[in-house]
Parts: sequence; C-alpha cells; structure tokens
Amino acid sequence: MSLDERAIYLRKLVVRGLAGGGRGHLGPAMSLIEILRVLYDDVLRYQPQNPAWKSRDRCILSKGHGCLGLYAVLADKGYFPLEVMDTFCKRDSILGGHPEAGKIPGVEASTGSLGHGMSIGVGMALAARMEKRDSRIFVIVGDGEINEGSVWEAALSAGKHGLDNYTVLVDCNKMQASGPTKDIQDLEPLLDKWRSFGFAATEVDGHDVCALRSTLTSLPLSVRKPNAVICHTIKGKGIPSAENNPDWHHKAKIGPEEISNMINALDNYHA
Repeated sequence: MSLDERAIYLRKLVVRGLAGGGRGHLGPAMSLIEILRVLYDDVLRYQPQNPAWKSRDRCILSKGHGCLGLYAVLADKGYFPLEVMDTFCKRDSILGGHPEAGKIPGVEASTGSLGHGMSIGVGMALAARMEKRDSRIFVIVGDGEINEGSVWEAALSAGKHGLDNYTVLVDCNKMQASGPTKDIQDLEPLLDKWRSFGFAATEVDGHDVCALRSTLTSLPLSVRKPNAVICHTIKGKGIPSAENNPDWHHKAKIGPEEISNMINALDNYHA
C-alpha cells in the first residue's frame, strides 16, 4: 500500500518526536498511523479545545509504546502545539515514552503496562450505557499485547454485556519486541477467537485508508455485540530499513544521521 501526502506528513511528525528525544518506539508507532488517522479524521467525535467534553467518543491506545503515533495525530488536531513534539522524552515535557492521562490533552488512559486498555474501555462503555450517552469507545491493542490474559477477560465481559458501543482494533503487524508473533505465541485463528468471545469481527488492510474508513464508519458490525477489527499492518511502515524489523521496536540512541535517513526514506518511499 502506497503512502499519500498526509501519511508521509504524520510519519514525519513521529520522526520529529524521535529527533527531539533521541529515542523511542519507531516500529510500533509507524504501523498505527492509518488507524489513528482514520479514527481522528473520519470517525471520532471530539473537541480539541475541550478534551473533557463528556459526550465525546473515547480512543484508548492500549499499546502505549506506540504513543508517538498518537502524539503526532493529537498535535495535528490541535490538542497541543506541533512544537511540543520536539520535547518528546525531555525532563520537562508532557510527552513521555508512554501516554499519561491527565497530563497530555486528548489521552484517555495511562497505558504502556500492556493488557490494561481493554478493561478500562469496557468500564467506559458500560458507563456510557448507564448514563444513556451515545459515546463510543475505541481501544487499539497490539497483536503482541493480546498474549496478555487480561485482554481476554475484558473480551469476555464486553461480549457478556453486548457492548456494541465498544470497538477493539488490533494493530496486527505480526511482530513484537523480540520477534514474529507466530513464533512467540501463535494467535491464529485470530478472527475466530474474537467471534468465540461474542464479538462481531472483521479484518482489513490497516494501511488502506479507504478500507478503514468504510469499515469504521459502518459500526456497529452487529447489534448488541462488541466489535473487533483486525487491522493487518507492517511494523515500521514507511521506513524500509525498519519494516518488519524487530530491531526497530525501540531504539535508545537515535542520532542526527539516522533521523536524516528516515526523512529521506519517507520523501522517497515506494510501497
């Protein structure tokens, strides 16, 4: 899947954050960009100048290590100035290596300890139902993250309560910190797993903006069932040297030359 001008722009914001902090999770952020882009461009109801607006939809990035992707989109939408990206991981910055609710405008939950976002989201979805709000809850998890048992406890609860205002998006890049998910903990048949937990489930190319938009604007997939959308992605998408490369899950020391190479790769990207 090729990358359009907006896809390149958002990825450059991620690189801007990496340059500011000299470190970060490149691979997990790059696979998320189109998922977040479509959510914030076409799906979610929100007010950047009033982040606590009660009737808003909620988006929880459970795979908090992919936070640079979320930060890029929140900055683009005006939750905070673009210049804040330059402060990523600096001592006095609001932007840390994992997202923090109450500190960063637009962040709904403090995540990064994997496996917690779905349970938080179930609580939010139940609260919306009890308060008779039409807020929708979206939770983005990683395919490596769903090795966590707490994910499936939350899934059982969402299925039991028929939370059709609740959607789980799996960033299925088939790669986790130390290697391919199929070698570490094979997840297949993943679509059937979600369905067996009471979800209406489908799958989509997670870098195809049109396909994502069509799917996510058609929710719920079924009445009285939570939704699961498996988004097939490429870890490190947009930086050929990082694509499908677990060495780029996280880098602790990123220098000016590497940043320059990333920008050049994005400027000359071919799928």
